Amino acid sequence: MTVLRELGTSGLMTPPLVLGGNVFGWTADKATSFRILDRFVDAGGTMIDTADVYSSWVPGHRGGESETIIGEWLRNSGKRDKVLLATKVGMLDGEGGTGLAPARIAAAAEASLQRLGVDTIDLYFAHQDDEDVPQEEVLAAFATLIEAGKVRTLGASNFHAARLKSALDVAMREGLPHYRVLQPEYNLVSRHKFEGELQDLCVTHNIGVVPYYGLASGFLTGKYRSEADLGKSVRGGRMAAFLESKGGTVLAAMDEVAAETGASLAQIALAWLAAQAGVTAPIASATSIEQLDELAGSWDLTLTSKQLDRLTAAGA
Repeated sequence: MTVLRELGTSGLMTPPLVLGGNVFGWTADKATSFRILDRFVDAGGTMIDTADVYSSWVPGHRGGESETIIGEWLRNSGKRDKVLLATKVGMLDGEGGTGLAPARIAAAAEASLQRLGVDTIDLYFAHQDDEDVPQEEVLAAFATLIEAGKVRTLGASNFHAARLKSALDVAMREGLPHYRVLQPEYNLVSRHKFEGELQDLCVTHNIGVVPYYGLASGFLTGKYRSEADLGKSVRGGRMAAFLESKGGTVLAAMDEVAAETGASLAQIALAWLAAQAGVTAPIASATSIEQLDELAGSWDLTLTSKQLDRLTAAGA
């Protein structure tokens, strides 16, 4: 039986894995996306993470393609009551505008609701901080959506500790809704953006954490182990940076744990994340049923304290 965790104080429950929707309509076509979504729900998954900007980086795309596919799947499957939908505002390029101005938030929410074909977004993220807009105005705009029943709860993505703390203080002072979930970049080979002050803040305020890039863009699957492997994808340049730092040491430690547990490196990377203080569930995406099944296997993997310590030390 799948054990669910609560995302901070949001009231939202998920196993220790959130399904990333960035690939839907990009590297996973509609039919494949539908199969992955069905399999995720059948396995006990509950939360799907997307954004209005997915996948505007693809030639010919404008953003919203992922939300559109998820919306079509919801209509076809009738599974709205089985999933929690998380999406984001604040990073869309093009005529939709960017940032967290109140009018932008209102318009983006309506557009996301329409594409998803739902009345309520369960978790709405500020995709990135916007220092040009007073935080009181940002949170008031989100409050309007919550009061209208269009959003259940709020999250922040890519916020630094000082700005997240400021937003929490503003919410408390002004009686506004506060961010209950954080989505930072965090994995075994990229830890500096979360560990320390930001992680401590989340633990202190019981903010649920759903890290993205949990597999470090594929590096932590073990696919890239030498310079000769860097040509395997367009991400080779980023993989080179991991290899030049602690990447090789981390992979060696992961290999040891894999030999002890029989788990794959991807499962180990996600299980390590799920065991970190403050973390509720890492986000990972799949482009095939086989990948989805492997990722889902991570939420039943419990690493020993010695194994966790060994992995942590390897990337320190």
